[in-house]
Amino acid sequence: MSGRLDGQHALLTGAGGGIGLAVAAAFAREGARCTVADLPAEPSSAFREASAAHAGRLHYCSADVTQPMQVDALIALAEAQHGPIDTLFNNAAIFDMAPLLASDEAMFDRLFAVNVKAMFFVMQKVLARMVQAGRPGSVINLSSQAGRRGEALVSHYCATKAAVISYTQSAALAMAPHCIRVNAIAPGVVDTPMWQHVDALFARYENLPLGEKKRRVGEAVPLGRMGRPDDIAGAAVFLASHDAAYITAQTLNVDGGAVMS
Repeated sequence: MSGRLDGQHALLTGAGGGIGLAVAAAFAREGARCTVADLPAEPSSAFREASAAHAGRLHYCSADVTQPMQVDALIALAEAQHGPIDTLFNNAAIFDMAPLLASDEAMFDRLFAVNVKAMFFVMQKVLARMVQAGRPGSVINLSSQAGRRGEALVSHYCATKAAVISYTQSAALAMAPHCIRVNAIAPGVVDTPMWQHVDALFARYENLPLGEKKRRVGEAVPLGRMGRPDDIAGAAVFLASHDAAYITAQTLNVDGGAVMS
């Protein structure tokens, strides 16, 4: 690899597996030291394998990003281990769906608590530390193609991911005087373990066999397949690197051509 992130310290949330872990591994390959946070008390076997492959550049911390005190402790621990945070990959999120008329307040509160409220306050806390340190930095928030359009069965999730795009734009303008860039990535359908849960929900509400929704969405992508976590990782490395030094307030679609904007 090219060492584009040599000397950087990256904090990644929701990164014990899937897209987040793929991004952490890509950051490590490019020379970054990574603090990897996720909800489980112990890291996954996939994380342990990735950590072993990257010579101690990946360090796991258990944290619930909906709890402000745990976020404060996470940031303090990350800085104590690796110094000031240069890049935040703000990835923690959950998914749920239901018909619009059947969607309840509990689902709304749960999705917005993680996907919007926690996303914003993790970003705010890390940005405050970046400003205090007086160093350039980069924040990458994870949105979704769902944030670009509504879907009948996925109203709350779509709204949360649209909020990520909006907060990204506002934060980028607020942080521009400090030379801190804030961007987002909007993946399309990505083949991760989470898709078993998503596919099962679509099977329930659309009366489909298990696996059928996943097959259909993959075939509908112009490039002919679902995305892979590494597809997102390449975009994240670019946005975290000096190659993207003049890019801020943008949401990059990484979706095989599914959304044009």
